[in-house]
Amino acid sequence: MMRDKGRGRAAGTDLTVGKPAKVLWLFCLPLFGSIIFQQLYNIADSLVAGKFIGEYALAAVGNSYELTLIFIAFAFGCNIGCSVIVSQYFGAKDFDSVRTAVSTAMRASGALCAALMLLGFALSGPLLRLTNTPEAIFADSLLYLRIWLLGLPFVFYYNIATGIFSAMGDSRTPFFFLAASSTANIGADILFVTAFGMGVEGVAWATFLCQGVSCALALLVVYRRLGRLGAREGHARFSMPILRRIAAVAVPSILQQSFISVGNVVLQGVINGFGPGVIAGYAAGVKLNNLVITSLTTLGNGVSNYTAQNMGAGRPERVRQGFHAGLRLVWTLCVPITAAYFALGRPLLMLFMDAPAGTAMDTGALYLRILSPFYAVVAAKLVADGVLRGTSRMKPFMISTFTDLILRVVLAAVLSRTSLGSAGIWCAWPIGWVIATCMSVRFVMKDLRDMPESGR
Repeated sequence: MMRDKGRGRAAGTDLTVGKPAKVLWLFCLPLFGSIIFQQLYNIADSLVAGKFIGEYALAAVGNSYELTLIFIAFAFGCNIGCSVIVSQYFGAKDFDSVRTAVSTAMRASGALCAALMLLGFALSGPLLRLTNTPEAIFADSLLYLRIWLLGLPFVFYYNIATGIFSAMGDSRTPFFFLAASSTANIGADILFVTAFGMGVEGVAWATFLCQGVSCALALLVVYRRLGRLGAREGHARFSMPILRRIAAVAVPSILQQSFISVGNVVLQGVINGFGPGVIAGYAAGVKLNNLVITSLTTLGNGVSNYTAQNMGAGRPERVRQGFHAGLRLVWTLCVPITAAYFALGRPLLMLFMDAPAGTAMDTGALYLRILSPFYAVVAAKLVADGVLRGTSRMKPFMISTFTDLILRVVLAAVLSRTSLGSAGIWCAWPIGWVIATCMSVRFVMKDLRDMPESGR
């Protein structure tokens, strides 16, 4: 543990010392646990909707979820931008700039969140129409989306808080928050739906309340942690140069995630053309898929923090070792997940459905069987992306990401019109993943070869 200057109390974990593989594993595994619990928020909503309300409720929550990802993309981008820059300052032991960067990110993110909320309320109805949302689920989809938008500040500031924890080498605190809040969300979902009879509205309000509590607690701990840093009391509260540095990382990340989300909305429109059964099957399958992809993305974010701290400390040789350790980590986790999804897809989908057969179940099972064998491929891309972000190499990061997105959207639209039907949509995922992964890994390998043996 690194010690505060003049305070003698632990401020965070220094990722620039120790055996890279061990340091990265100890740092990333709590991140993996955290994102599992974070994903339980929406999985719980779909689980309760499908089990206690019905198939149409499951379809409505799943349909709205694709739109919420557009807004989450902005929060995620702010998380990455703040986390990478704070990591670099933390690695360099520049604690004044750490606190200034945090304050700057908080203020800028608040303004962005307010603008997004206004746009969200104005455009939620048209966006649902744009995705060809069936009338049978339109009202519930709109209701869920608008209640979710009320909690957008919680999503934003919680993401900023977790980014700061990660930047300071603390991956355990977010895990404890999410374990408690996501567990509470499952109980609240069931209570609001079964005891209060609130339907989809109850699912949305339960998530709103639990996210609000976890956000408030996370911010409280963040500011207490920052108060322990050995920084001057008169540090700047806002810095335009630091904001530009944050934006240089955040904006490409926001564009990446938002374009992926827009692409998913386009895909949702294609999927909606196949009817409520396919929509419900995809809604269940995509929850399980997103659980894996988001978890792997979070591990990539951990690689970003590790890379940024070591670059800030002038230790580029550790970045090479961290990249290979990161690959071993994600591949180790992918093997059991792939086996479970491929062989046990139907039992897992029963978490969201009552019927063991039918269009919804068949759709979800086929979706998982097509995608799960390629998780190790996309995992390699996400680790490579983590290195690119940590070294602020955003251009190649964007190139590979947009290649993946464009291929998936175009191929899904084309293949869905063939004899493959809805299965053609699922086949577009692996094709995009393989090509984009080759690009990202190639970019990183070139960068690693060009790095000096030691920055000291």
